[in-house]
Amino acid sequence: MTIPSRPRDTRRHKGKSGVGRRARMDGKAANRLEVVLRSELSELGRLAAAVEDFIARNQLPPDLAFRFTLCLDELVTNIVSHGRGGAGGHGIRVRLETDGLELRAEVEDDADAFDPFAKAPSPDLGGDLETRRVGGLGIFLVGRMMDRASHRREDGRNLTLLARRIG
Repeated sequence: MTIPSRPRDTRRHKGKSGVGRRARMDGKAANRLEVVLRSELSELGRLAAAVEDFIARNQLPPDLAFRFTLCLDELVTNIVSHGRGGAGGHGIRVRLETDGLELRAEVEDDADAFDPFAKAPSPDLGGDLETRRVGGLGIFLVGRMMDRASHRREDGRNLTLLARRIG
């Protein structure tokens, strides 16, 4: 599995969900989480558990768990289904961080260059469910549920950033 590399200056500790969380080298707990997923839809449950554990551990409002789980599920599903033509064997790195005022997430993958926000047409919200075009609603919801959502390409990797104010 190919996993995007990042310099490591932290140690890993196991949280309740069994997913490693980051801690500063001085041993003080950090308000960060990093999860490396296989490029498989079966990993979505592990991601949801990690997000919920992080939200609870940091005593953040429960609605943030719903918002971030839904948005990250959408982004990771798109990467798994469309990145590299749907071929597996690649890693997806998800990071969460809070400073007490805002919760931020970063999704990093090494799939083909793709900005989900640049090409997302507005979905048809007025038509019948049977006649609506399939697709586009998930990215629309990501934009509506977050205060900020952006994408950039850096060193051959896609970096998608999400942020929401706390409270």
